[in-house]
Amino acid sequence: MVKFEIFGQEYPLHTDAPEEDVCEILDLVKAQMERHTPSSKILPVKIAVLVSLNMAAMYVRLKRDHERLVRRENQRVAELVSQIESAL
Repeated sequence: MVKFEIFGQEYPLHTDAPEEDVCEILDLVKAQMERHTPSSKILPVKIAVLVSLNMAAMYVRLKRDHERLVRRENQRVAELVSQIESAL
């Protein structure tokens, strides 16, 4: 279990992820949360929801980019296999 703090509130995080990953995740979440300082008129829980939605949107974009890359690479591999087969 890892404990971390955001806006003065401590949270426990139960994870089996490597420490390096946990640190990177926590840094990302903290940075996103702190972009909307608590002095703004948005409640911390609403900030957390906004951050979650923004991070989910980033995930969806990255997932789509990854799928496109995999399709492109698979197509390229198929083309290369075809070229090799025709050369034999």
